[in-house]
Amino acid sequence: MVLETAMKATRLSNFVGGVWRASEAREVLPVPNPATEEVLAEVPLSTGNDVDAAVSAAVQAFAGWSEVPVVERARLLFRFRELLVRDLHSLARTLTQENGKTLKEAEAEIWRGIEVVEFAAGMPHLIKGEITPQVSRGIDMELVRMPVGVVAGITPFNFPVMVPLWMLPLALGAGNTFVLKPSERTPLSATRLAELLTEAGFPEGVFNLVHGGKEVVSRLLEHPDVHAVSFVGSQPVAETVYRTAAARGKRVQALAGAKNHHIVLQDAHLAKSVQNVASSAFGCAGQRCMAGSVVVVEEAVADRFLASLGKAADEICVGNGLEEGIEQGPLIRSEHREKVLNKIEEGVKEGAVLFRDGRDEQAKQEKGYFLGPTILDRVRPEMAVVREELFAPVLSVIRVKDLTEALEVVNRSRFGNAAVLYTESGESARRFREEVQAGMLGINVGVPVPSAFFPFSGWKQSFYGDLHANGRDAIEFYTKKKMVTSRWFGSEEESPKAGR
Repeated sequence: MVLETAMKATRLSNFVGGVWRASEAREVLPVPNPATEEVLAEVPLSTGNDVDAAVSAAVQAFAGWSEVPVVERARLLFRFRELLVRDLHSLARTLTQENGKTLKEAEAEIWRGIEVVEFAAGMPHLIKGEITPQVSRGIDMELVRMPVGVVAGITPFNFPVMVPLWMLPLALGAGNTFVLKPSERTPLSATRLAELLTEAGFPEGVFNLVHGGKEVVSRLLEHPDVHAVSFVGSQPVAETVYRTAAARGKRVQALAGAKNHHIVLQDAHLAKSVQNVASSAFGCAGQRCMAGSVVVVEEAVADRFLASLGKAADEICVGNGLEEGIEQGPLIRSEHREKVLNKIEEGVKEGAVLFRDGRDEQAKQEKGYFLGPTILDRVRPEMAVVREELFAPVLSVIRVKDLTEALEVVNRSRFGNAAVLYTESGESARRFREEVQAGMLGINVGVPVPSAFFPFSGWKQSFYGDLHANGRDAIEFYTKKKMVTSRWFGSEEESPKAGR
């Protein structure tokens, strides 16, 4: 198998025009298992020339691929879906090895991606146009959807299977060709996706894969033959991607960072609220943009809530995600762990109370980059631990007197990805829905990720662009509209004579 050959080699290859090609890059990075520090492979930091080759292959493939009937493209997506299901367990194992999340979390991620493939397989319906006959005497108007062209996908380390599957099935199903730049921290899952797409029967050049870092991203953003860019990553990079690509006339959707707030009211179901907050904050080691990283609790219930939350955190088993019973894996790299440790210390110096210290988890492990569930109490909204995305199993607790104050705290954030309310009051839930400034809301739901047929609709500095990932927004993003106004006169002989 192609992937097995690629993975047995020390250095990964790019996938360009239907074949594996060695990058011309001289610089490579190791890809360690974050739980064991074992080096799994080396990833090349590809060059602008490597990007040009991939884009050229995508351009050449576009003419033929865009003419393939949409029902045939859908059949290939159905085949791709079956291959993902067939190899789900082996793919999940690869994902866990390079990312660190548990096998259960990895499989859940892949199923989320499969859901998008299933949605995209409905492309014959999704890209249907519109027609209004007889808008004027003898004149019809018709809207037709056309593919955009070459699409670049730039994806993060934290969901190395799901996020590419947010992009490429919808882009390919709509008739575009694709160049993927996966995170250099987690390149193995993307390598596997390339193999499965080939096995499914996608033609050469329709999907291309270029490993690398900043140079690859910059070239994709500037390349004149790339027509659309879909990005998921940190807020500063998302803003740069949006500004750079949009300035060059490209379509851009850039999903950015988050600082999701959960509000716990005194009438909430305490046990269920604790369970949801703990799962949201500490699942995937907090390395997801939907993680609950701030919990805003009514003072009347704060002590009881924290006591229960502390017990729940104590019961979370941290370790190698490949092992049975592990509920939280490591952070992605040692340098990221050090950065988070500094932020925890900064929060304590600013006056936060370290209710649960997860920093000693590292000493319990033989190797790896571990941080146990960490809870900071009596945090204030102006503190850095609340303002900045930590991307770690660190939960900040803010105490408030009521829902009004809680909403003020939430709405102060520059991010607006998600927000959650725990209550048994319909009145409070309705007010929360109307007043909170975030795009994805949960009411007694800890991780309110929309299904594939709805948009992933972050607000504020959690998103740059106009059309979100998934749902109808994605169909709009990956297609452009062509308006046809038509009138038919018939033959000259059939035309009515003047004066009659």
